[in-house]
Amino acid sequence: MIGRLNHVAIAVPDLDQAANSYRDIFGANVSPPETLPEHGVTIVFVTLPNTKVELMTPLDAASPITNFLDRNPSGGIHHICYEVDDINAAAETLQDSGARVLGDGEPKIGAHGKPVLFLHPKDFNGTLIELEQI
Repeated sequence: MIGRLNHVAIAVPDLDQAANSYRDIFGANVSPPETLPEHGVTIVFVTLPNTKVELMTPLDAASPITNFLDRNPSGGIHHICYEVDDINAAAETLQDSGARVLGDGEPKIGAHGKPVLFLHPKDFNGTLIELEQI
């Protein structure tokens, strides 16, 4: 059901500093910042030859990653994203297997303009999983 690793998301307290580190230290290609109000974050993507790293920071205190950064003030890996061919079929199969889809269970449009869902980390060894339809 799952396909390629699309990205690893890292929550960061300072997006500019984190983006500059990837750009200046690693020499990586870093996208311009993009604000996603419906997800409560501002992000950049670091493009690698085989995947991407998403650096994300909260828009405000109501952001879903604010609590994560409260617990991890330096930041850290927040979630991993896998590609799926059909997000609705994947959600149905996962739910039939006992996995919990977060939110209202309906896909939202993610940073790449494609439908995404998040799966409860307690169902996947403590890892928040994002599924993105390709």
